[in-house]
Amino acid sequence: MDFQLRPLLPILGFTLAYIVVASVYAADRDNLEFLIYILVMIILMFCVWLVHRRVHLSLGLLWALSVWGLAHMAGGLLVVPATLTLSGDTSVLYNLWLIPGLLKYDQLVHAYGFGITTLLCWQGISAAAAREGVRFRPSPGLLSLAAFAAMGLGALNEVIEFMASLLLAETNVGGYLNTGWDLVANGVGAIIAAIIIRVRWRTNKSSRSGTG
Repeated sequence: MDFQLRPLLPILGFTLAYIVVASVYAADRDNLEFLIYILVMIILMFCVWLVHRRVHLSLGLLWALSVWGLAHMAGGLLVVPATLTLSGDTSVLYNLWLIPGLLKYDQLVHAYGFGITTLLCWQGISAAAAREGVRFRPSPGLLSLAAFAAMGLGALNEVIEFMASLLLAETNVGGYLNTGWDLVANGVGAIIAAIIIRVRWRTNKSSRSGTG
């Protein structure tokens, strides 16, 4: 397949626009922690670019990754009323309780993001097989592999946050309990994504059988 840049321009423009806004916002507030995260995100964008050139990720997935980046930027920079966060937590969107005591914005973003990462891993696995002339079906085993790969990337994200907590005097990383719930959310998102991939494949297979 030929690599085409034109369909990517709206996604690239949208992503760069909110990165510039977030960078100016973070710099104006001397938020060094988030400036580091923005740098990490730019590196990740380059990594996705390299993967896309090889795998030809779907445009829907690329848009979903961009929206995840926006959710991350907003989570760390937008201020919310202190009454909507736990005492002692920074009053930012990441610490907002969507369902008090049960679900935070942070956990929702983790579940969404690493669900999307599971889809990315699946598309990568499928593309690697296709180059060898093999067409994989989303079996439970292969989907588990994609989900575990996404959860591994989620663990890498926690390592980056840990390094930030060592380098900076003040961060919004949270403690051990927060890290644990982040990992749980990553797993939930990965499992849901794997189920969705499987259900969509079975639905499409049934549709093709019905029209045949």
